[in-house]
Amino acid sequence: MPFAVGKGVAASPVSLPPAEADLAARLAAAEALDASLVSLLEAQTQSFRTLDRQLGAARLLQQTEAHIGQMADLWRYALPGPHRTALAAALAEGAALAGWQALDLGDPGKAWALHETAKAAARDSEDPSIVAHVTAQQAYALLDLDRPASAVALIQHARRTADGKVPGQLRSWLWAAEAEALAAAGAATEAQTALDNASEVLAAHGKDDSLPFLFLDEVHLARWRGHCLARLGKAAAVQELTDAVNQLDPTFTRAAAGLRVDLAQAYSVRGQHEEARTEARAAEVLATRASSERQRRRIAKLLRSGMEPSGR
Repeated sequence: MPFAVGKGVAASPVSLPPAEADLAARLAAAEALDASLVSLLEAQTQSFRTLDRQLGAARLLQQTEAHIGQMADLWRYALPGPHRTALAAALAEGAALAGWQALDLGDPGKAWALHETAKAAARDSEDPSIVAHVTAQQAYALLDLDRPASAVALIQHARRTADGKVPGQLRSWLWAAEAEALAAAGAATEAQTALDNASEVLAAHGKDDSLPFLFLDEVHLARWRGHCLARLGKAAAVQELTDAVNQLDPTFTRAAAGLRVDLAQAYSVRGQHEEARTEARAAEVLATRASSERQRRRIAKLLRSGMEPSGR
C-alpha cells in the first residue's frame, strides 16, 4: 500500500543513483548563475591579470586554472540564455590568460589546450572581439615552437574573420600580432606594412574600455614595433626600444624583461656588445623576478649566438 503524505508531513527525499545525483547538483549550482556572479568572476580574472603582469605566471597559474575550472563547470551545465553567454565570455578570457601563463612558463602544449578551451567558450559567447583575441593569441604557441608561417596564417584568419566586427584597438592589436609573426618569418616588407596599419588604426581609435583584456597604447605598440625591427636586424630598433623602456609602466615586469631582451639583440646586431651585455643582465634580473621561462630562453638563445656577458 503506498504511503500517503498527509498535510504537514514532509515527503522523504528521492534517492538518486550517484551519477544522476551529481548531474542534479551541477545543474542546481548552475541555476545560481546571474549577472552579479558573472561580474564577480570577471573581477577575479582581472585581479589575476594585474598580479600576473607584476609577479609572473609561476605564482599564479595554479590559481588561474582553478578559477577557470570553476567557471567551466558552471558553463557546461548552465541553460541557454544571457547569463550563460556572459559566462562563456568570462571563461574564454580567463582560459586565454591561463594559456598565456602556461606559455610564459615554457609549456606550449598546455597553452594550446587552454586556448582551445578559450576558443570554444568564445564561440558560445558570440562576441567577435573575444573570438578574435583568443584565436590570435593562440598563435604565440606556434611562434614558440618555431612555426612562424603557421602563426601568420592563424593570426590572419582571426583578423580577416573579425574585419568590420571589432573595435579599432583590437584591430590594431591584431595587426601588431601579425607583424610580429611576419617578422619571425623574415617577411620584412609585410611586417612593416602590418606595423604601419597597427599604428594608423590605434591613432584613429585609441583605447577602448570594453576590452579589459588588451594592454595596447602608443608605448606598448612602440615596444612591439621595436621587437619586430630587432628581429629583422634593423638599426632603428634601438631608438624605438629605448623610448619604450623609458615610458613603460614599471608594473609590467615581464613585458619589461622582453623589452630588454629585444634591446640587447638590437645592440648586438649593431656591434655594440657592451650595451648589449648590460641589457641582457637587466633582462635576466627582470625575467627571474617574473619567473618567466619564456624570456629566460630568449636570453639563453641570444647568449648562445655569441653575445657572452662580461664576467662569465
